[in-house]
Amino acid sequence: VQLQAYGGGLVQDGGSLRLSCAASGLTFSTYRMAWFRQAPGKEREFVAAISARGITTSYADSVKGRFTISRDNAKKTVYLQMNSLRPEDTAVYYCAADRVTNSGLRKISIDYDYWGQGTRVTVSS
Repeated sequence: VQLQAYGGGLVQDGGSLRLSCAASGLTFSTYRMAWFRQAPGKEREFVAAISARGITTSYADSVKGRFTISRDNAKKTVYLQMNSLRPEDTAVYYCAADRVTNSGLRKISIDYDYWGQGTRVTVSS
């Protein structure tokens, strides 16, 4: 299984970025997907999750209304559209896959089975 995240970069306060995560080696349409992030000196935290068919989503309070998670099962890719970025959004962003489907969307990193390598997002003030 491979999850490859990309799309990070340097952006100014208030700007936008779109992250992508391409999956291979798994039946993508049966996995719930999520984005987490880890800022320097901090623990990894949940950002957003999406159900296997893309019907249900969940967001951290800190990103609600600014970030949107989506997926394209035909392309085996999950996206994170990030608008109105703030300096506190600076972090390495990771995508993750969860094979469990018989519960609500999960927000704890240890519950996820596969992880991408991360893509760095830096928001300058």
